[in-house]
Amino acid sequence: MAEDLTLEAAERILAAAKKKAADLGTRMDIAVLDAGGNLKAFVRMDGAWLGSIDISIRKARTARWFDMNTGEIGKLSQPGGPLFGIEHRNGGLITFPGGVPLKDSKGNVLGGVGVSGSTVENDHAVAVAAAEALAYR
Repeated sequence: MAEDLTLEAAERILAAAKKKAADLGTRMDIAVLDAGGNLKAFVRMDGAWLGSIDISIRKARTARWFDMNTGEIGKLSQPGGPLFGIEHRNGGLITFPGGVPLKDSKGNVLGGVGVSGSTVENDHAVAVAAAEALAYR
């Protein structure tokens, strides 16, 4: 059975994400969700966009509900793709980079992390750093 995502683990994920964002010189909104898709921890770095709060949560939720990086879902949801239009389901999904599932060393899904506030490349890099902080990818 998979372990639960603890608050301590979620705080380490946030710390890794904040460090990576600072290294990139950007300010982010960072959401960590548990395996059930519920918000476990959140941080809005000083000066991060208000509009990115919701986006970061939706990225984390999308990554968790589909257990894949949001950027990969985006590739599949282009016109003519097998998931075209999926972003209009489940209360609005985010299908561009910045959401990553959180997995334990056995591949069990423990939750998702979503990052928003910069370019999609930076958002993805911060989300990956966050997930890798605990080797949950």
